[in-house]
Amino acid sequence: QVQLVESGGGLVQAGGSLRLSCAASGSIFKINTMGWYRQTPGDQRELVASITSGGIKNYADSVKCRFTISRDNAKKTVYLQMNSLKTEDTAVFYCNADLVRLLDRTSRAYWGKGTLVTVSS
Repeated sequence: QVQLVESGGGLVQAGGSLRLSCAASGSIFKINTMGWYRQTPGDQRELVASITSGGIKNYADSVKCRFTISRDNAKKTVYLQMNSLKTEDTAVFYCNADLVRLLDRTSRAYWGKGTLVTVSS
């Protein structure tokens, strides 16, 4: 059984910062790309940032220069440091990981249950 568990969401004022964490656990052989997505009611889930196992990062234009994604491969954890938060960043943030299971060496995408980030004005 593979799980992704997010933490670090909450309420913050505009201009503030939050750090999200997502830890993968279970029978994992290898983790490829990890990333963060967000979704607001009525909208599609959108990519915020991703990072490959080799450290190559990709950001949505709306968060460039404000958010930083990183990962600790030994801890099977991905982080999202969010600075200069805006009210429009309010959303449920989901962790995503493309990983290979130990059991059958198959690769697929896994999702966390999400963590709510609320930015007040």
